[in-house]
Amino acid sequence: MFPGPTGVTTLKSWPESAARLIAVAAGRETADLVVRNGQWVNVHSREVIAGTDIAIADGRIAYCGDDASAMIGENTRVIDAEGRYLVPGLCDAHMHVESGMLTVSEFVRAVLPHGTTSMFVDPHEIANVLGLDGVRLMHDEAVDQPINVFVQMPSCAPSAPGLETTGEELGPDDVEAAMGWPNIIGLGEMMNFPGVASGDPKMLGEIAATQNAGKVVGGHYASPDLGSPFHAYVAGGPADDHEGTREEDAVARVRQGMRAMLRLGSAWYDVKSQITAVTEKGLDPSNFILCTDDCHSGTLVNDGHMDRVVRHAIECGCEPLVAIQMATINTARHFGLERELGSITPGRRADIVITSDLATLPIEMVIARGVVAAEDGQVRVERRAFDYPATARDTVRLGRELVSVDFDIHAPEGADTVRVNVIGVVENQAPTKALTKDLPVRNGLVRSDPTQDICQIALVERHRASGSVTNGFVSGFGYKGACAIASTVAHDSHHMIVVGTSKENMAEAANRLAEVGGGVCVFKDGKEIALVELPIAGLMSDEPAELVAAKAARMVEAMGECGCELNNAYMQHSLLALVVIPELRISDLGIVDVRRFELVDLIVGN
Repeated sequence: MFPGPTGVTTLKSWPESAARLIAVAAGRETADLVVRNGQWVNVHSREVIAGTDIAIADGRIAYCGDDASAMIGENTRVIDAEGRYLVPGLCDAHMHVESGMLTVSEFVRAVLPHGTTSMFVDPHEIANVLGLDGVRLMHDEAVDQPINVFVQMPSCAPSAPGLETTGEELGPDDVEAAMGWPNIIGLGEMMNFPGVASGDPKMLGEIAATQNAGKVVGGHYASPDLGSPFHAYVAGGPADDHEGTREEDAVARVRQGMRAMLRLGSAWYDVKSQITAVTEKGLDPSNFILCTDDCHSGTLVNDGHMDRVVRHAIECGCEPLVAIQMATINTARHFGLERELGSITPGRRADIVITSDLATLPIEMVIARGVVAAEDGQVRVERRAFDYPATARDTVRLGRELVSVDFDIHAPEGADTVRVNVIGVVENQAPTKALTKDLPVRNGLVRSDPTQDICQIALVERHRASGSVTNGFVSGFGYKGACAIASTVAHDSHHMIVVGTSKENMAEAANRLAEVGGGVCVFKDGKEIALVELPIAGLMSDEPAELVAAKAARMVEAMGECGCELNNAYMQHSLLALVVIPELRISDLGIVDVRRFELVDLIVGN
């Protein structure tokens, strides 16, 4: 049996419920819930069937047809759909709960009103901080939810061995152990694509452990090179990929037997550029899947989740029924769960969205596992409680108080100007640009240059209390005046990223996060103007989603007050240490050129 949304078991496994489902469908027994007079969106046949009744028992669908009258008894709840559409509950095929700054329980409460009833989560953020113990915590919390939350075992901690230092490391033995946990659905995104392409034994060992368990290997090929490295990576076993940004990326993946996952997150807008593979080139849409990857709490609470992605795909020219397939049955099939979810058909979990329009997709009612879980934007199931232990909370260890000189960048003796490598932020995309710029030297120190939109960036080690600081330069944020933004969300090693125009403010911001146990803060003119506390692993809050969203909104607003006009600039900030996405990144070991997967000097020619 599966836990129900109010603490009572409502969803039974198919073998446990089969006899009753048959009896209800035959009219010999009555249903728990009947939805009448709906327009059935059938994702198997890609058609809409008017005048349909859906009968539900034991949290599963028993009957889909034109008359469920015989299945209604005195204890049956009846919902009149009044001719509205009955859409399968939406599935997010690839996502990181930690990016929402929320616990699994609060993330679920945030997305339920938006029609999401299934999530496939990769907790590799907490894995980099707490290792296998952290993954187990999120796995156990995921099991105890009113919707389907499946967990992918993180594959890459660290994501690029030799280029970063994580709080914990994972390997093939950890993957093999996790494959036996009840809610593990597969292997999380295999980010070390050079390792796979070169036949690295550790990466291949993790993939083998997953395939031996009969589960899906998630992909992450972040290079634009579709030549031999790409072909070698595909041969290594990853079954999907969400890192495409161009039409040719999507085409290449499906031609090689992968599923192309098209993402729309808070700052990743990669659907529009790839959906043309279906809408214009006419490729079979069955191998295309929609996902979010990373959404912060403000997006979830104010804009939506998978409903937002489906609407966006439709706006980009995708037919509504095809877009819905990409967020339901395609996902279920990919993970081998077609008999469990992804469609409104007998035997499946009763996950249904009721909406009055397929193009604009207003989410008017959400049924999850046979229970009305959300209605008119309000969650109708009780708040879940999960206790994260003290070991998951004391994770920001700087070893000392930082001061402004920690952010000094020394120039070669006698230099008046130097040429430096600069990380170039790209709005609404995860990749960066590798820039080189000439910067002035004053009193032996290299200075940032606001006239070129260049400020400082620092990676502060926070796992082992080493007190080390790696300094560099970044362009694209538009910061002006004296300011600093610090975050312990720093994909994927999750040290602390500090970006600023004032070294004094940078030190103050870093020390503040150490004081509160992690999070995001903004300092301007020496004063704190925004703070989001994230005490769980320095990644997540245990506060309600609405409160976290409000703090995150203030954080984004504060970044704007410092001069930043980028859309969701915080997401770009948090990825500046992700050393598996080109072109240039920063880690605790130095500046990383991801095009060549090697450390490079900050000062060119130094």
